[in-house]
Amino acid sequence: MNNNPRPAYESYVDTLLKVLSRSPERPALITAEGRTVLAGELRDDVRRTAAELAGRGIGRGSTVVFLTGNQPEALLARYAVNLLGARAVFLDQGTAPEAQARIVATVGASMLLVAPATREAAEALRALAPVPAVFTLGPAAFGEDLLAHAALRAPERVVSTVRAEDDWCIRFTGGTTGTPKGIRMAHGPYREALALHAGRIPSGSRPRFLACTPLAHMAGIVADITLLAGGTVVLRPAFDAGEVLTVLGRERITDIWLLPPLLYELLDHPALPGTDVSALRRVFYGGTAASARRLRDAAEAFGPVLHGWYGQTEAGNIAEVLPHEHGVTGRGGRSTAGRAAPGAEIEIRDADGEVLAAGESGEICVRTPMMMSGYWRQPDLTAEVLRDGWVRTGDVGYVDAEGYLFLVDRLKDMVVVVGGHVYPAELEQLLLEHPAVARCAAFGVRRADESEEVHVAIVPAAGSQVGLDAIREFVTERKGAMYAPRAVHIVDRIPLTGVGKPDKKLLSTTWAPDPSSPTAI
Repeated sequence: MNNNPRPAYESYVDTLLKVLSRSPERPALITAEGRTVLAGELRDDVRRTAAELAGRGIGRGSTVVFLTGNQPEALLARYAVNLLGARAVFLDQGTAPEAQARIVATVGASMLLVAPATREAAEALRALAPVPAVFTLGPAAFGEDLLAHAALRAPERVVSTVRAEDDWCIRFTGGTTGTPKGIRMAHGPYREALALHAGRIPSGSRPRFLACTPLAHMAGIVADITLLAGGTVVLRPAFDAGEVLTVLGRERITDIWLLPPLLYELLDHPALPGTDVSALRRVFYGGTAASARRLRDAAEAFGPVLHGWYGQTEAGNIAEVLPHEHGVTGRGGRSTAGRAAPGAEIEIRDADGEVLAAGESGEICVRTPMMMSGYWRQPDLTAEVLRDGWVRTGDVGYVDAEGYLFLVDRLKDMVVVVGGHVYPAELEQLLLEHPAVARCAAFGVRRADESEEVHVAIVPAAGSQVGLDAIREFVTERKGAMYAPRAVHIVDRIPLTGVGKPDKKLLSTTWAPDPSSPTAI
């Protein structure tokens, strides 16, 4: 009988704590209020919080749900949770409480951690989905302050029981059935992906990353990369173009992550010409299609610092456009999505799974360092998307002879907007519950800058009238603001394709977002 314990696995948090210990006096975080959190202070707070969580029963296999924002306490609490081998689940504050409650129930949450500023949302959630324990991350007029208890503990080293195959988080996204899809992300692939990205940052360069989009998404990943590279994360509660420009100059920011529409807001802000952006080294953008014209504007304004990222939650970063590659175009002048990112493999396959030759269009299939383990408790969907170690992205594209990837279309019916993905089938099912809606179709309309917005075509019920404000309010209350349509088009009938499905392509091309249009309200 072998009584030797299983060798310990060094998680990304273990590595991060080692990096923080090398220079404990350097700034690790700068809060929105201007407070500096030193590397040694962050390390100790993570250890204290992990010990407190362990004392309350959190450990390997536990699930901790976060209803938080861009405060440093949320970041250190996530590190503490992952250090113990527990998984983190992030709730989007723009999601309706009913959808949040479904997620909490699905994962069997052991604990809910909330920011003091989220009292109203937290109480709405608790009324729908009770959890065994609820704590605040800081003093609040409600709940019990987890960090106050943690502060009474010594910052002793916490022995981790994490294994490479354990989930570090589950990221939830919408699904066409109305049930959120939980994407499982394991420690092993995540640690490998972070190491690849941090290793590309020149040693001793001390990156300074501005986190002005949610830490629960890409900003949190880039924050991890920055801290592992010995840098500093500057936190802002949300994106505000004027404030971001001020911080870029004042804090000598070197790195920032933005969705293209947010990048455009910076370009259009009157303060940009007077802003010192000379410290910028990397402006990462992705998540939605980008306008080639606006990217040329960005390169002129910020210099050769643009890095385009194409990826998916299921696969992580797939392809990257480096600063000198932004002029690369394919058929019809289409801009490239870049070449395979470090550690990624890309194949274009036909409907039978056969690999196609260069230049031929098919489904984009990938293997990457950060690909998912599968969908949470959805084995059939996992088997459909994850095949033989490859992720089927649902996107259509081709790779040219030089290895550049070009996106052509989507197999998946979704609209990519700031904040996430809107699934038209979900929106249509909801709208059909409205008494004034007889038939409807939800679809995406691409704007001149290549970003998308949600439109709906509605056939009103007999004797009923439908207004944009009423529809937006109805949707926001039940699905959150992200799903609220930008425009409502009143029609006599929904156009259909030859096989009897709503003709979404025709609808998308018929209506551009023109406020003067008499059919848009």
